[in-house]
Amino acid sequence: MAEAASPSAAYDVVIIGGGPGGYNAAIRAGQLGLRAACIEMRDTLGGTCLNVGCMPSKALLHASELFEAATKEFPTLGIEIGTPKLNLGQMMSQKQDSVGALTKGIEFLFKKNKVEWVKGRGRIAGAGQVEVTAADGSKTTLATRNIVIATGSEPTPLPGVAFEAGKVVDSTGALSLPAVPKHLIVVGAGIIGLELGSVWRRLGAQVTVVEYLDRITPGMDGEVAKSFQRALTKQGMTFKLGAKVTGSKSSKDGVELTVEPAAGGAAETLKGDAVLVAIGRRPYTEGLGLETVGVEADKRGFVANDHFKVADGVWVIGDVTHGPMLAHKAEEDAVAVIELIAGKAGHVDYDLVPSVVYTAPEVAWVGKTEDQLKADGVAYKSGKFPFTANSRAKINHETEGFVKVLADATTDRILGVHILGPQAGEMIGEACVAMAFGGSSEDIARICHPHPTRSEAVKQAAMGVDGWTMQA
Repeated sequence: MAEAASPSAAYDVVIIGGGPGGYNAAIRAGQLGLRAACIEMRDTLGGTCLNVGCMPSKALLHASELFEAATKEFPTLGIEIGTPKLNLGQMMSQKQDSVGALTKGIEFLFKKNKVEWVKGRGRIAGAGQVEVTAADGSKTTLATRNIVIATGSEPTPLPGVAFEAGKVVDSTGALSLPAVPKHLIVVGAGIIGLELGSVWRRLGAQVTVVEYLDRITPGMDGEVAKSFQRALTKQGMTFKLGAKVTGSKSSKDGVELTVEPAAGGAAETLKGDAVLVAIGRRPYTEGLGLETVGVEADKRGFVANDHFKVADGVWVIGDVTHGPMLAHKAEEDAVAVIELIAGKAGHVDYDLVPSVVYTAPEVAWVGKTEDQLKADGVAYKSGKFPFTANSRAKINHETEGFVKVLADATTDRILGVHILGPQAGEMIGEACVAMAFGGSSEDIARICHPHPTRSEAVKQAAMGVDGWTMQA
């Protein structure tokens, strides 16, 4: 595979960034017969998601869930193995093995679809020109008809709290802590903070979550968020809501955070062995050369688009533009933008992009929350079903949570589905399909679901919209 291309090479599309947006754009371009190059500054493809995000975090979530199950659940199931011992080195090693296999898989897909991977840092150098700086400092310029910006995002730093390896870390650092902290303080009660906080709690850490808002997981349905917080508290997490971190002080035996009430009041000091700063992500546009094509990012770093287009021959997808900052959204953007470049139709409905929190229990949702429907003055009906009444969940001792289906009061069209419970991320796909086809709650209610499965909870909640839930 070529690692660089000659300055005279003319591409149909050059993609800057090899994450879920960039690599899928490159593959789709190859499938459609476009000559494509993908520029990636890491040594491996896959971006944040594969290397230091979604994938390694799921590896640790899975391993830590099994560790906790062996400790707490096995005895009740009649499985006696004694006290499990944590081998953190091996846990990290198997995580890295899985990540390595996935990144190699993308290299294979590039070869299969005749995509060139150009190693280095890409910068737009004017219309149809992308300059690539390799690791050794050498520069190459690629000529192209279209440029796709797929540079993704990076963790947002917290003013007054300096990062320090092993002590004050972002999500990347929290995936590779050298030891289980006695006390981990997580700043930010969003998805990333709660997932990684739950990993270390299961492995033995005391976890305190500090959040500026008076609720956790902004964007999640309010009722679900309250139940989710109760579940995490029951597991041992501590929450300090409505609190802002104003500074940190590091010493050889830990980190001290200064925390004040967001509404004003006396400051207090929290001391932990490690601090995870997880207050969100910001677009990565530094040194991208946007000005050379007359494009400007907004004050938060996002690049606006009109059907993915930002200028003649310049396009943007994924975290660096508007819409949910999620890998699967970037993948949909990728397919849409390449199909537009190839003269086909390309479109993504951001209202139908699902969100998932991969804790235990999981949380997944798609469409509108009750809070949004109330704010918009939409008349709706709601159906709910608890996992305590679901046969499979009961048998598996995983009855925390419920399914909620929201439908238009007049037409019965599904407006939102929210699941707190086991395998929620796998079940939300049914709701996405139903909503994409303009389905009603009655459609789901009258479709035969296999028994016994957790998915029956979705059916029963849909039945509840019209008041005929049968199993609770």
